[in-house]
Amino acid sequence: MKLSLPKKVQIHEVVLRDGIQNEKKLIPTEEKLRLIRELVACGVRRIEVSSFVNRSLVPQMADAEALWERIERRRGVLYSALILSEGGLERAIRCRVPHVGIFVSASETHSLKNSNKSVSEALKEAVRLIDMAQDAGMKVRAGVMNAFGCAYEGPVPVHRVLKLVRAFKKRGADEICLADSSGLANPLRMEDVLARVRGETGEMELSLHLHNTRGLGLANVFSALRQGVAIFDTSLGGLGGCPFIPGARGNIATEDTVFMLHEMGLKTGIELDMLIEAGLPLETLLGKAFQVFASNLKRPPS
Repeated sequence: MKLSLPKKVQIHEVVLRDGIQNEKKLIPTEEKLRLIRELVACGVRRIEVSSFVNRSLVPQMADAEALWERIERRRGVLYSALILSEGGLERAIRCRVPHVGIFVSASETHSLKNSNKSVSEALKEAVRLIDMAQDAGMKVRAGVMNAFGCAYEGPVPVHRVLKLVRAFKKRGADEICLADSSGLANPLRMEDVLARVRGETGEMELSLHLHNTRGLGLANVFSALRQGVAIFDTSLGGLGGCPFIPGARGNIATEDTVFMLHEMGLKTGIELDMLIEAGLPLETLLGKAFQVFASNLKRPPS
């Protein structure tokens, strides 16, 4: 039986936001700028540059304005930022950010820990932010965190996810993103949730933000590909993880995701060797080896 899979897959690189936000060693602005340049050079066309958050709470994002002021905005590359509040959105508007992500958790417990708001309160705020962003001429990616389960609450009923998706669609979001924030998805759960969400979104762009907590990240990518999803958040070196979720290991690794997609004959537009090389200085700076299989292609045997 021949599988019907997307011919081309887009990588939404999140290493500069989700990937490094919890790292203790501060990444210099110059290193971030280098990484952005090299990601673009190797073919990455979607990059999450930063989030606009409290500088004292997330020191890695303290240079957001400086970074946006200095990046070389290349035609055909989508530069994005994560927005959590009205103040953050106002900062993004001043920086002429063209694309923002606005997320709400489907888990009450996580929502309270992450934003100190109930899901209904967070949704009300998100809708207001979406309107403000669109009024400012921004494209909006509206997302549902813990769409496949929550480390605190366990399985999340799909109707909670669908309620948020409907609200985002009604506000005219340009893209819907489902986040496996706790890394609890499995391929069958992925298939079921995506099928039901597709029933609500129709032809809207749908993307996934997957974590690899239980080692099922790439299996979930394959399941999502079978459902027609062609945009995936990934992080160089598999870095990242939500600070408010116990045991939430990093994102699926960009290197391994691209390697798997290419082995399957799918196009990403990314040069894998260049991508691996782009991450090596960051690996050295952080002082730890990235736990990705594809990187072994560039290392001599021990």
